[in-house]
This record gives sequence, C-alpha cells and structure tokens, in this order.
Amino acid sequence: MSSLELDDFSDLIERPDGGVRRDAEARRERQIVPPGSLGRLDELGEWLAAAQGAVPVRPVERPRVVLFAGDHGVAELGVSARPAGGAERLVRAVLEGGSPVAVLARRLEVPVRVVDMALDCPPEAFPEDVVRHRVRRGSGRIDIEDALTADEAEVAFRAGVAVADEEADSGTDLVVLGDVSVGGTTAAAVLVAALCGTDASVVTGRGGQPIDDLAWMRKCAAIRDALRRARPVLGDQLQLLAAVGGADLAAMTGFLLQCAVRKLPVILDGVVAAACALVAQRVAFRAPDWWLAGHDSGEPGQAKALDRMALEPLLDQGVKVGEGVGALLSLPLVRAAAALAAELPEEAEPEADRKADPETDQEAAPETDR
Repeated sequence: MSSLELDDFSDLIERPDGGVRRDAEARRERQIVPPGSLGRLDELGEWLAAAQGAVPVRPVERPRVVLFAGDHGVAELGVSARPAGGAERLVRAVLEGGSPVAVLARRLEVPVRVVDMALDCPPEAFPEDVVRHRVRRGSGRIDIEDALTADEAEVAFRAGVAVADEEADSGTDLVVLGDVSVGGTTAAAVLVAALCGTDASVVTGRGGQPIDDLAWMRKCAAIRDALRRARPVLGDQLQLLAAVGGADLAAMTGFLLQCAVRKLPVILDGVVAAACALVAQRVAFRAPDWWLAGHDSGEPGQAKALDRMALEPLLDQGVKVGEGVGALLSLPLVRAAAALAAELPEEAEPEADRKADPETDQEAAPETDR
C-alpha cells in the first residue's frame, strides 16, 4: 500500500479456504478413528488445513515466536509489580536464554525473535536486528497524554506490517505472538474496555507478576482515566492506538493484519495480543479467522476480547508470565492435530457390490408367463 489506508485490509484479507476445510472434514470422516473422538484436535486439524489450503494438512515445520517489546509511561503510576522502564531486563533475559519463553523455545526448537518498538533504554543496548524498528524510547502516560504522536503510530503500525512480511517471506509457517512490556497490560485493558464498551473494573487484571490490591486500585483508576481519552477516538483505530496504546501495540496490530493478508496463521498469547487482535478485528472483520487463542491467562481483559472475537483458548494452565509462554505451550497441541489429521490411515473402502453378469442374471431369473 502506497499510503496507509486501514480500509484496504478489509478488501485484502480473505477467509481460510472453505472448500479445503470441507475436504479436510470429509477426509476426517474416512479415517479409522471416529470423528469427534479426538475432541478439539479434529477442529484444529481442519482449521490448519484451510489456512494452508492443503489436504492432507502439512506439518508445522517452521514456527517462530515473535515478541514485540516496549515500555509504557503509565507504569510510573505503580500499576505493575515491575519497575517502570523494566522491560529492558526482560528482553535481555529472553535474548540470553534465561527466560521461560527462551527455555521452552529451546526445548521445542522454535526460534525467538524480539522486536524493540519502544524500550526505555539506549538503542545500543541491543543488537541491530532487535532495535532496527524502534519508534521511540518509552511511551506517553496514557491517563493524561497520548502514548504516541499520529506519525509515530503510523510508523509503528507499518513496522508491524513489515515484520509480518519478513516472516512470511522467510518461510515461517506459523507465528506464536507475544509481548515483552512493563505497563502493557494496562494499555491493553484500556483498548478492550473502549472497544467492548465496558467499565474499567471489568477489564482490570493483576498482570503477569501479580500486583497487590492497592496497585490494582491504581491500575483501575489509570484505566478509567485513559478510557475518557479513548472514547472520543473509537472510530479511528490508528488514532486510538496513538492515544492509549503504544508503539508495541500499534506494531502488533499491523503485524496481525498483515499476517492475515499473507495467510500466515498466528497463535495469540495473553491480554496484550488479544487487545491488538480486537483492534485489528475492527479494521478487518475476517482477520480473526487466521488466529488461535493459545491459552487463558486469567486476565479479565483477555477473556472479554476473546469472547468478542469468538476465540476459545486452547489451554488453561494458569500461566500468567506473558512473553508468549502460554501460546508457545499450545504449539505442540497444534502440531499434534496436524500430525493426526495427516497421518491417521483411512478406513478400507467397503467392497463394492459386484455387478452381476447380465447372462448370469438371465439364467438365474425365474421364468415368467408371457
């Protein structure tokens, strides 16, 4: 797109191939294990076949974890158990292999990509491939000011589109999408509350590192104040992301939409990914057909967003750490569904009734009076 017209995404995004899905369902009917006996694995296999446009479904061989990183100015209010500007340490743990997502990804042999959009640290702190899409250092305090300027929101959104294209062009066949942020769940809750028309208290959770009651009340107040700033710009998704989102959230929204354009399936992690998906759904209503909800993080804002998009989490293990961990845990389930759909043998065709020879029929037929 030569200029950023969000309406273009609605025209560019198609649903996964319905004909292929019907073929996958028909194939499943012929397999030796009765349909429905594998529970949700049947549905996953058929969804993946439609997304790939292939029956039998191909194995997921080149997945990648993509994490968008940023610090949020609202963290200065003490709405997070982590210190404001603390996302740098979280990113460093991912890159050095000591974070939960890094450990799991190493075990599952899935590469992890971190995209710095607005970390509150010097860009020299990380390698060029991490920081090259950075828009700014930190974001505005969304309870009293915009997170981004309009130009910054567009640059961040375009960066997300570019990352999606890079992944699709490199052969990635499924993305596990998450965030590494401090204050990100507060911004995400504002987006969900604004788009779902709910109160701040309905969407205010306790974050990846759970906060106490006093911090929860501060968080709820910050979301309430930011909601007053969000409601007047609900009709313009990019302006909404600029007002109460952040560079990482704007980039994730662009990333999700472009993944749908490129027919690249995505597993969503927690409330931040769900909030961005909800914004993306407002842009292009067919886009959620390309996404799976990896797990239930326990955040009320995530539950509200997923319900609005009719996405049911694959797992509920009480994982709250964020950083793509819960979504990555669901990847083996998706791979298992693909393997079963592709490799379970089909039942032998029942032997067709042998057509009787006409002469034999004539000899065998009783004589009738003429």
